[in-house]
Amino acid sequence: MSLEPATAVICLASASPRRRDLLWQIGVPHKAVAANIDENPLPGESPHDYVERLALEKAMTVRHRGERLPVLAADTAVVLEGAVYSKPVDRADALAMLGRLSGRVHQVLTAVALASERSVEVRVSATSVRLRDLTLAEREAYWQTGEPRDKAGAYAIQGFGSVFVESLTGSYSGVVGLPLAETAELLRTAGIGYWRGSRV
Repeated sequence: MSLEPATAVICLASASPRRRDLLWQIGVPHKAVAANIDENPLPGESPHDYVERLALEKAMTVRHRGERLPVLAADTAVVLEGAVYSKPVDRADALAMLGRLSGRVHQVLTAVALASERSVEVRVSATSVRLRDLTLAEREAYWQTGEPRDKAGAYAIQGFGSVFVESLTGSYSGVVGLPLAETAELLRTAGIGYWRGSRV
């Protein structure tokens, strides 16, 4: 059964079309506003604390601009041996990242935060992902698709990069950028319903 379009019930502090699609997937009518914050890690900051801090900061930044709706925000990091792999700065960086992830298990941490009038809550999803062995030719061809340029870890599990993923333990939606079980828990706790709106 298709859901009828409805008025936004939350504001998503993100310009990511992937996060918007995931919210529509669970029927949450929303509007989107980019937070545009400094995403550099702090000295000595753990990957868990890093994604948690950024999700909270994104949510509160948009909230403090005068947004009246509850604000949902998320941040994702690819982590290997304690090091955070952000978006690649160029081709060489992307090829090197994929080379290090090749044939190994890494973690994808995604924090999701909800800031409302009543409270600010945050959850962190951790997922283990194994990429198969990648040849240099494959990595170079993948770079040419354009997909790795704005992706943490230089790959997208929901796109062309899906052919590299050998196994996954945890939240698929968390790897895409918005863990839906944790998101639904935050919404439910705040008294915000899901399964209520279709994409307009």
